[in-house]
Amino acid sequence: MGKRGTNKVSVVIISPVQAGTDNGNGQTARRWAALLKPHHAVRVCTHWPDALAATDDLALALHARRSARSIARWAEHHADWRQRRLAVVLTGTDLYKDLPAQEASTLHSLDLANRLVVLQHLALDALPDTHRNKARVILQSCSARKPLSKTQRHLNVVAVGHLREEKMPQTLMQAARLLKDEPGIRIQHLGQALDTSLGEQALQTMRDCPNYRWAGARTHAQARSAIQQAHVLVHPSRLEGGAHVLMEALRSGTPVLASNMPGNLGMLGADWPGLFGVGDAQALASHLRAALNDLRSGTPAGSGLHTLLQHTRSRANHFTPERERTALLNLIEDMAHGNG
Repeated sequence: MGKRGTNKVSVVIISPVQAGTDNGNGQTARRWAALLKPHHAVRVCTHWPDALAATDDLALALHARRSARSIARWAEHHADWRQRRLAVVLTGTDLYKDLPAQEASTLHSLDLANRLVVLQHLALDALPDTHRNKARVILQSCSARKPLSKTQRHLNVVAVGHLREEKMPQTLMQAARLLKDEPGIRIQHLGQALDTSLGEQALQTMRDCPNYRWAGARTHAQARSAIQQAHVLVHPSRLEGGAHVLMEALRSGTPVLASNMPGNLGMLGADWPGLFGVGDAQALASHLRAALNDLRSGTPAGSGLHTLLQHTRSRANHFTPERERTALLNLIEDMAHGNG
């Protein structure tokens, strides 16, 4: 199809965040635009319709609830469902908070969409049965970084995520307290304190634990560099749709210790060796002690850290830009030709 008689489609990505922000929606919108622009006409907007709405053939709307008004307006302008060409991309909040609560605008967005997109495989299980047949998984991607040579004298640990309840930063802080007498484990925590009480807890943890450093907000480039330099990334979330930091760690050759919840398992795989229970600081501390021991012993074959590194190298291939681009182009091709 296409308004100019070519195979190109005019795609609008509706992202309910301001341009330039570094949260997941903003990163996804910018990356998808870059991946698609060689093949289609693409633009990003925060709400729809706007001054350029008449040029749009097809919409990818990020976040069922936050984009609900834009999704409803698109559906009003494209009353024929077969010609609607609307895909709604579901976030962790949509899947694991709003859908279980039967939030009305989220459910309405699902009804209006021709296609639903989820960002990790276990997210399909969170969808209502009536909508699962129109959903597909598109794994996100990032550039690869060369794994760095790292010291064996101490274990550098990094966590990347704003301090808010869904990210469960308390788990890392509690683990730091359990490890405060272990100078061989150094923990760096990156992220803005979106919850002031969690920021106060981070400051107090830093005062009490010489091995823990809360570095506050950092740019995306700084976060990627910190991940690349660490021996291990810790991701303790209790609610997650498919965290960018996981694939950024894998694509940097940095092993991941993650909470055992669907958003993480859907990206890492159910057999991932570095899992701990949601909120289980004791188990996280045990993982970190074992990783330090493996590091100091030279990570012999069969050790926990060695096994994590093997899984990291294998899993990284699932998050290449080439795979993500192909999945996006297939989605657009299907919708553009009335296949869903």
